[in-house]
Amino acid sequence: MTGPTEAANGAGTAPSAEDVKLLELSHKYTTEAAKRFRSDGLSQFVRLKEAGSGRFRALAEDPWADHAALNAKEAVKDGAKHKFLILGAGYGGLLYAVRLLEAGLASGPHDILLVDAAGGFGGTWWWNRYPGLHCDVESYSYMPLLEETGYMPKSKYAPGPELLEHAQRVASQWNLQDKALFRSNVKSTTWDDGAQLWNVEVSEGRGPGEPSRELNLQAQYVLIASGVLSNPQVPKIPGLETFAGPLFHTARWDYNATGGGPDDAALTALEGKRVGILGTGATAIQVVPKLAKYAKELYVFQRTPSAVSWRGQRPTDPDEWRSKIANKKGWQRERMLNLDSYVTDAAEEGQENLVADGWTELPAFSAVIGSPRHGDVEPTPEKIAQHVARLHKIDLPHSEQVRARTESIVKDRETAEKLKAWYPTWCKRPTFSDEYLQAFNQPNVHLVDTDGKGVDSATSAGLVVAGKEYPLDMLVLSTGYVTPSIGGGSPAARTGISIYGRGGKSLDDKWQNHGAATLHGMCTNGFPNLFFTAVSQSSHAANNVFTLDVGIEHIANIIAQAEARTGPSGAVVEVSSEAEEAWSLQIMQGAAWFAGVVSCTPGYITSEGEAMRQSGDPIEMAKQARGANFRRGLAAFLKLLQEYRADGSLRGIEVSSRAA
Repeated sequence: MTGPTEAANGAGTAPSAEDVKLLELSHKYTTEAAKRFRSDGLSQFVRLKEAGSGRFRALAEDPWADHAALNAKEAVKDGAKHKFLILGAGYGGLLYAVRLLEAGLASGPHDILLVDAAGGFGGTWWWNRYPGLHCDVESYSYMPLLEETGYMPKSKYAPGPELLEHAQRVASQWNLQDKALFRSNVKSTTWDDGAQLWNVEVSEGRGPGEPSRELNLQAQYVLIASGVLSNPQVPKIPGLETFAGPLFHTARWDYNATGGGPDDAALTALEGKRVGILGTGATAIQVVPKLAKYAKELYVFQRTPSAVSWRGQRPTDPDEWRSKIANKKGWQRERMLNLDSYVTDAAEEGQENLVADGWTELPAFSAVIGSPRHGDVEPTPEKIAQHVARLHKIDLPHSEQVRARTESIVKDRETAEKLKAWYPTWCKRPTFSDEYLQAFNQPNVHLVDTDGKGVDSATSAGLVVAGKEYPLDMLVLSTGYVTPSIGGGSPAARTGISIYGRGGKSLDDKWQNHGAATLHGMCTNGFPNLFFTAVSQSSHAANNVFTLDVGIEHIANIIAQAEARTGPSGAVVEVSSEAEEAWSLQIMQGAAWFAGVVSCTPGYITSEGEAMRQSGDPIEMAKQARGANFRRGLAAFLKLLQEYRADGSLRGIEVSSRAA
């Protein structure tokens, strides 16, 4: 097989020292990835709420909901009809509501209803309250609607409580508190061709010991805003449910077991305890230093290390905020675009780096989010190899720097070697910390590296790795979430909701039989008045709120244009099959750009390696290509959407008036 440097240089050209280094690195990456491939792929995990063990299902319950207060509120009536039903009340759901209100599309008291399984606003920031929690993108770019609310984050990277508080601030400023149905799971949503409405089956929880309320609601529009970090999972480790000590997932932190609280980092109940944490991803990077401070012994169980770069946390300077950051109209969108230019390898020479953090040192991250540079990649083995070689070349300085940083910080040589990330930057969510690596210099912190194999089994007393049992008093599961690309990226599969369109057609069946089919990744033929924040056939940024706002802004504009064309009864909005096929073809033509994923170790981005399995079946390969993203990056995608909207014709979208 032709190596990346061989393809880039051509036969007969003497390799440079850099070429030799890249070839050696490619072999190392391949070897490390091979250790981690498993035949069971995604099935090695189970969603907490779907686990066969009652103990695991209980871990998915909401520990933060104030059931008495929620039960005292006026209940949403069975059979109620709403213009907009928004599935999710995190930052995405809130952005939907705000953009609809700004567009004048929702003025009545029952026009908007946000439905969420959580006990309040906030999405991932409601559920996640673990010690050390911060956003990993700078708060000035990440926290939505800062310009509209006038809020100044307290630090460059806002902590979890502040992020949750901001969700509540947005809800309060736009009077959304009484427009939400919490503790509720949407089971199905079905289009009624006669009524031209969605029938939505919802199960509303009422707290421990209380029967659920089963509701049938109606909506003119259903807008899916379920986040990408919404379904915590646990690995199927034999005997794990028999562990005798406290056991919980980071997405549902148990402060009764650890001591402290979301606003109190003193985990005093860990004193004298042997604590294990399973997983070393982006969450564990933040949690481990806090556990290390209080536990008698901390055992960190690692399958694959994270690449950990510098963080540079600092308080916000009010003078700098007023004079240099929030100093003009449109400042936050400009800042989002500026950050995005660095991670899409599109920064112009001499431009000001407004964010200037570790993210802006990652041009190779464009391998998974696209870039406006370099053109489409011709889908031939030679051209793909040249493209991947270029990605490895621009990634080399940073990946080497991160490994050198690990070696310079961690004093024990063997531990340092095991903490080095041997995969390209784009293969896992990059992490940033000035505390994580340093924690391994503490005598009470022990790295248990499984050499890519994972934990063998569990007992009532601890975890077993390579035949050795590690006794534990408490176990923290930092084992992540179900990948959003499950089911080929189907909005139904990733949310766990059954969605039936015209004639009872299943959205999951459409995705499975034909692959992704959308216009701009946000709507699909056969499912009128259904919109979703995209996973496939759209564009993404390292800053997820930027991704959400670009998509939601576009959806609100489409609905506004459609409603302006119809009478007071409202609009039925549906993309044509021709338009979604044309867009799918455009996506497929750029799909080879993302070939760098093939060199990745199994994980969240690769659906635990399933994304790299090539069946050789041309139909399946075509489906996979249809599920790719817009290859030129979010800034170019935004420009395309703006041009589409400015045209005013809603090309490819059929609009009709609802029957009176």
